[in-house]
Amino acid sequence: MRESCRRSLLLPFCTLFLSLSLSAATDTLAPGSPLSDGDTLVSADGTFALGFFSPDPSSKNRYVGIWYNKVSVPTYVWVANRNAPLAGLTGTLSLAANGTLVVKANGTSTVVWSSSPASSSAVGNNPVAQILDTGNFVIKDDNDAAASQLYAWQSFDHPTDTLLPGMKLGWNLTSGLNRNLTAWASLTDPSPSPYTLAMDVLGDPQIFLWSGSTSTWRSGPWNGFRFSGVPEMKTYSMFTFRFVRSRDEVYYTFGLKDPSIVSRLIVNQTGSTQRLVWLDQPKQWNVFWFAPKDQCDQVSPCGPMGVCDPNDSPICDCVQGFAPKNPTNWALRDGTGGCVRRTRLDCRNGTDGFVLVRETKLPDTSSSAVDTSLGLDQCRAKCLANCSCTAYASADVSGAGCIIWTTQLTDIRVWAFGGQDLYVRVAAADLSPTAEQSRHSGAVAIIVISVVLGTVFVALVACFVCKRRRRKRRVRFPPSVSLNNPYNYQGTDSNDLELPLFNLSTIVDATDNFSAKNKLGEGGFGPVFMGTLEDGQQIAVKRLAKTSVQGRTEFRNEMELIAKLQHRNLVRLLGCCIYGEEKMLVYEYMPNKSLDVFLFDRTKCTLLDWQTRYEIIMGIARGLLYLHQDSRFRIIHRDLKASNILLDKDMNPKISDFGIARIFGGDETEVNTRKVVGTYGYMSPEYAMDGVFSVKTDVFSFGVLVLEIISGKKNRGVFFAKADLNLLGYAWGLWKEGKSLDLVDDSMSPKYSTNEALRCVKVGLLCVQERPEDRPTMSSVVLMLGSESALLPEPKQPGFVSTRGPSSTARLQASR
Repeated sequence: MRESCRRSLLLPFCTLFLSLSLSAATDTLAPGSPLSDGDTLVSADGTFALGFFSPDPSSKNRYVGIWYNKVSVPTYVWVANRNAPLAGLTGTLSLAANGTLVVKANGTSTVVWSSSPASSSAVGNNPVAQILDTGNFVIKDDNDAAASQLYAWQSFDHPTDTLLPGMKLGWNLTSGLNRNLTAWASLTDPSPSPYTLAMDVLGDPQIFLWSGSTSTWRSGPWNGFRFSGVPEMKTYSMFTFRFVRSRDEVYYTFGLKDPSIVSRLIVNQTGSTQRLVWLDQPKQWNVFWFAPKDQCDQVSPCGPMGVCDPNDSPICDCVQGFAPKNPTNWALRDGTGGCVRRTRLDCRNGTDGFVLVRETKLPDTSSSAVDTSLGLDQCRAKCLANCSCTAYASADVSGAGCIIWTTQLTDIRVWAFGGQDLYVRVAAADLSPTAEQSRHSGAVAIIVISVVLGTVFVALVACFVCKRRRRKRRVRFPPSVSLNNPYNYQGTDSNDLELPLFNLSTIVDATDNFSAKNKLGEGGFGPVFMGTLEDGQQIAVKRLAKTSVQGRTEFRNEMELIAKLQHRNLVRLLGCCIYGEEKMLVYEYMPNKSLDVFLFDRTKCTLLDWQTRYEIIMGIARGLLYLHQDSRFRIIHRDLKASNILLDKDMNPKISDFGIARIFGGDETEVNTRKVVGTYGYMSPEYAMDGVFSVKTDVFSFGVLVLEIISGKKNRGVFFAKADLNLLGYAWGLWKEGKSLDLVDDSMSPKYSTNEALRCVKVGLLCVQERPEDRPTMSSVVLMLGSESALLPEPKQPGFVSTRGPSSTARLQASR
């Protein structure tokens, strides 16, 4: 049977089957009894197996490695000869009498891999190699009962791309051993890639993700409970974390409180660090956490003394007392130049102070100094006494320990929760007005008064001209408008708003009194008009219609909610106008209007080539991920559809229309409502039928949208359409028949990536599965779409799909 497996194209699965079929007697390897290709060592509890495998069924390369023995998806956690595969040959793994492991090709004396020599005192006279229940492959003295924890050699000291529970990521400072993770070159090639996750022991130790010699992500220092740059660790109730910093070792490790949970930390081929957990149902690896996940996760996107906030737009700002070093680049959203001081420090006279930056990922600590014996007040005093000190912070969130920086601060970001307080040194002039400023206040006041009087005169003239123009336009306001109280909209306190309020006259001027030629369209909320402000900025004005079924609740919901959201794939709300019964929202103008204008028009759809459609899909996915996970709130959109995806001048997608969106509380996972609102055809089954909605409701809508973007066809809905004309049913039928590429819009150029198209179809079908728990989260969706190496589970039948006759596919295909 082993020989037939070697000739099979399903080598990984055969290896898995063989490992399960062998007896537990093969759990150790002794000198003189080599392990042949086709045999395996299995841990005592059957969790892990070691043997020969081929990650690529079409390749003849063979490797010695360790994999999960009880996980149905082949998952390799360690590879011995990752740099030297057996090419087209079978081999053996043997243990020498001196305790050294050796991999040779059968029938040759060529050694393709060997372990480092074992200590003779540790290995004794009777060495054995054993795969433990932890997944650790060890060499020990079989006669020494105390040797269970004293290993002459262990695979845990030589990781590949995976950190298992109990493994150490970091340094043995005595021996110089550096345990780091290096990603596979590809899904089928375990040789090292440029992506490495490693512990940096300089200053206050922290973990870096590297791409060659360039750092791409930083964990921040350990703050006593978690890494400063991974605040969500405090919510991981099923894990235990440990960070050790001693004279001999610096390392991080994790454990599992529930032994039935299977979890691993990896670096994958795309340069992403991921924590994965195994789900018995639906038998797949789920992405529990990943990094980098947003713009601020990149290393120092805002440069020295810059602060990155992913919930702000632009994302970069300067610490108080600092200004952009290159204002031109800063205005163009390039913050890498960072910030410089407005006022020089005056350490000699002792007038400097500190500004507090709250909820931060502490700056890069590679050049910092740590004193664990000092409290926060002592830390401040020590920083003030050192003229080179630029900032200080507690080394532990409990208030113990002191970190001091004497260089420029880089890679500062802020979190919505779980960050640390950072105290940045600034000159007294940047804390409060100085006495010198007070002495000159009289002269300044004269200048200011002169400027103000001149400005008032110009303003009066301008107002006179504007009034004459408005009279000529004969603007007619609704009878209920109170001219003495222009913001008399009952139920909204303008003081609570977090966005500008536009005057009605400004909107009237911008839209040419809501001229028909400026009308962009009309939706359930009311008409939308294009306008141009006096400074030349183009805007889109959504005006609430008197006959609109969406009223004050929806208006306020969108006004208050979207004002708090900032993401490149969400439409930006510039402000609002509330004047009596007039209620308007002012947005950034999208010159290419909405996605449906292109997608469902047989002429305009030719402008959407595959790359553009793929980027639109990815942009929508990132926007939804922000709403569900990365924004200040967890937000369910509830009306995701093609007409609510706006396109800017570069065809970048922006999610719009948050009138019926819902903010979820921290402990809410789903909500039941009696009022089902949204658009049929995009609604998930549980929402349309039972009024139950959750993040998986948006995932379903996203899946429908993906299939529409790929096919150029609109989903016909589910309540009034024939089953054979339902896009979901059509896509599902093609998938089962192995003809998914027939779904691709034939208006596109024939030059498109078939792999990307098939992946997108599969992700779309995974998102529209009938049961919410079967659908992936948006974090998994972004991972699956962006990584060719990500393993995708098989989709189940979509919601709202009934059994179709054999001619159904043909009828829908003909209807295209």
